[in-house]
Amino acid sequence: MDAMSESPLPNIVYRGKVRDTHDLDNDRFLMVATDRISAFDVVLPTPIPDKGAVLSQMSAYWFELTKHIVPNHLVSMAGSGADLDIPAYIARQAMVVRKAERIDVECVVRGYITGSAWSEYKRTGKVSGMNMPEGLFEGDKFPAPLFTPTTKADAGHDENMTYKQVEDMVGRDVAKQLANTTVEVYNFAHDFALKKNIIIADTKMEFGFIDGELSLIDELLTPDSSRFWDTDGYKPGKSQPNFDKQFVRDWLNEQGWDHEPPAPELPGKVVRVTRERYQEAHKRLTGRDLTL
Repeated sequence: MDAMSESPLPNIVYRGKVRDTHDLDNDRFLMVATDRISAFDVVLPTPIPDKGAVLSQMSAYWFELTKHIVPNHLVSMAGSGADLDIPAYIARQAMVVRKAERIDVECVVRGYITGSAWSEYKRTGKVSGMNMPEGLFEGDKFPAPLFTPTTKADAGHDENMTYKQVEDMVGRDVAKQLANTTVEVYNFAHDFALKKNIIIADTKMEFGFIDGELSLIDELLTPDSSRFWDTDGYKPGKSQPNFDKQFVRDWLNEQGWDHEPPAPELPGKVVRVTRERYQEAHKRLTGRDLTL
């Protein structure tokens, strides 16, 4: 599915930045990861081929791998015995998922200082308002992962939240559960990925309640929601070799774009390299080729 096209499937109930959600029945959605790509919370006009397949297939892999830590919404990949009358090219990038009562918090966890956290630290010596040690270099590992939640914006930019704001929104018990579960999943994934020569520098997760139980929803530990660094060449004090959309962000910043719509078209080289990096991340972490 290209970047801006409407889905050919019926019963669309939600169109996000990169996902289209379709109603299947009282209990289930069909969640389609499109080839749309966003940067700085803006959908770009140029698609990345196979990106949707990477996101769905990698998310399904991580959901299975982390279900001993926390339940999730995955029922199956759309092409895995789901008995759905949908085109094969969509089935490879779609998941059948349980419906959930979504919590409107982006649960961001940072294991290393980079991106907006690095920018804030250079200005203030803090990350998400929390005091940090002096003398950190870009790419340094934090002594312990930081839970730095943001708002969940359907349009426009996500905004940083304090932990107190999360407590005010969902209550103390749920806020504590969100923070602890996010960090536990991150630590498990970080250690797993290191064995595949990838550093997960940071990631974001979404949660909801299914049958009254806190569960992971949406996507999990993909190149869209995470920073994946190559352990070969990792060295604090510089931009790290990566397998995520940092290449896109860097190109957009070089153009002087102000991070507000409309975004510029991506040139062919940026599309090709981004596609290759997403596929490499999938191959390294799952040990599998994409389902075609």
